[in-house]
Amino acid sequence: MAKARKNGLYTELSGELSALMRTGWADTERHDLTPDPQAEHAARRRAALSARFPGERLVIPSGNLKTRSNDTPYPFRPYSGYVHMTGDLVRDGALVLEPRPDGGHDAYCYQLPRDERNSDEFWIGYTAELWMGRRRSLAESERVLGLPCRDVRTAAADLAAGTGVPTRVVRGIDPALEAAVTTDEERDDELEEALSDLRLVKDDWEIGEMRRAVDSTVRGFTDVVAELSRAVATSERWIEGTFFRRARLEGNDVGYGSICAAGEHATIMHWTDNDGPVRPGELLLLDAGVETRTLYTADVTRTLPISGTFTPVQRQVYDAVYEAQEAGMATVKPGAAYRDFHEAAQRHLAVRLVEWGFIEGPADRAYALGLQRRFTMAGTGHMLGLDVHDCAQARHEEYVDGVLAPGMVLTVEPGLYFQPDDLTVPEEWRGIGVRIEDDLLVTESGHENLSAALPRSADEVEAWLARHMG
Repeated sequence: MAKARKNGLYTELSGELSALMRTGWADTERHDLTPDPQAEHAARRRAALSARFPGERLVIPSGNLKTRSNDTPYPFRPYSGYVHMTGDLVRDGALVLEPRPDGGHDAYCYQLPRDERNSDEFWIGYTAELWMGRRRSLAESERVLGLPCRDVRTAAADLAAGTGVPTRVVRGIDPALEAAVTTDEERDDELEEALSDLRLVKDDWEIGEMRRAVDSTVRGFTDVVAELSRAVATSERWIEGTFFRRARLEGNDVGYGSICAAGEHATIMHWTDNDGPVRPGELLLLDAGVETRTLYTADVTRTLPISGTFTPVQRQVYDAVYEAQEAGMATVKPGAAYRDFHEAAQRHLAVRLVEWGFIEGPADRAYALGLQRRFTMAGTGHMLGLDVHDCAQARHEEYVDGVLAPGMVLTVEPGLYFQPDDLTVPEEWRGIGVRIEDDLLVTESGHENLSAALPRSADEVEAWLARHMG
């Protein structure tokens, strides 16, 4: 029985009400479900994971609800490795790969089944179906996922009983399942590394989802431009809400907290308070991405003159960042070192900063010492996919020290940030922050800029604003 609220209005449940609630319900089992379009791709991903760990049980949880405050949970978002291996989005689930004698694995999913109508559980408590919505039955999930499904309420006991089988589990996702198995941290980390490694190269289905995420993001940016006058009249919150509306309309959510940074807030890398004024004459740095309903996210940044045109100093900074991005993007192709785009963009910005007298040259020396980082702050990009910083646990030799391959999706996002209290630059430069970020797909012959529909050069940005600003 679900725990009653301490100050709930109903303190007792009569037998008559309990009996009434258990009767008169139609059979809603769905027999028309077909396999999810992702199912065959997920099966291939599981096969690749299986090949890395012969003879070992692998446990990949989806995760549980997390409390936001009191009895209010955050919206649930499953662990990305679970999503990639199953295509499933449910809470309280787990994928288990059980080893076979031939070295392969049998895969099955633990799921929370539907609440039975012969118990009060289905209508009492804030996680009950009548409160949170209908779940799939285990049989329905089997048809959709193409996987055998079991009742997750037995998972901890089942795993605990499976002693003698070497086991790995993804840690930090589901405490109960983690506690049910005996593992060691190093071996578990290797499982998480493998799950990240396998996301580096996207399959055709994933690339389609990335295109959808970026296309929705482009429309979200255009929405913001059309409502800039409303933001001027209110605050950065209007921009955040405008983009969020598009994300919820066409996708699941935003892929990360939108950065709607106007004025000197644009110099703060991860400004997500979004509560400042939007003033003509200053810049707006908008870094945002729509997450699709299958949880693939875009990540795009544009820096816009709020009045519609750049001031001379703003344009000077913007052009330097644009040129750096061009230099970085030119290196993105199969066989190139992952670091090439970062180094090309950073070297260009080091040259400009030496020319402006903000760091001591020559430029090669400044770059070797990393002096440009006072104003560039961060790296120039990252992998993108189910997470905005995708494949974060992949092995160094496969990611930052690796080479690019067709099917990889990454961002190229150089920036310059002149802090409002930085006395090493002229006063008119202080408080200016510029970043330009695009999402690139590595192709067989080079790359495709998935976000090319948004203007990038200063002239193109001003023309775009003139067409759409409200």
